[in-house]
Amino acid sequence: MLVPRLAAAGVRTRPFWAHPGGMEKKRPPEPEYPVVVGSFGENHRYRLVWLRGHGWEPLEKEEFELRVREVFPDIDFDDPEQVHWVDKPEEWPAWHPGEA
Repeated sequence: MLVPRLAAAGVRTRPFWAHPGGMEKKRPPEPEYPVVVGSFGENHRYRLVWLRGHGWEPLEKEEFELRVREVFPDIDFDDPEQVHWVDKPEEWPAWHPGEA
């Protein structure tokens, strides 16, 4: 593995969240829910959606359920312990086909 060889050669290795000044920052905690739908935005058609094990993804209303079911086939969209909406549950930014 590359990291142990680099460390043995005297190269200092740090995780990506480490502060370059040597003070370690805490890694941001992962949300406790399997799915988190981020804040509502009005200037685009997406909402950022966090999927446990996959990270944040920008999703449109039309692809939201398909993508979530791809990762979590048995998820209950009505269970707030499984799908957490940061704000405006089940609402998506107004967008019409043909808009940029």
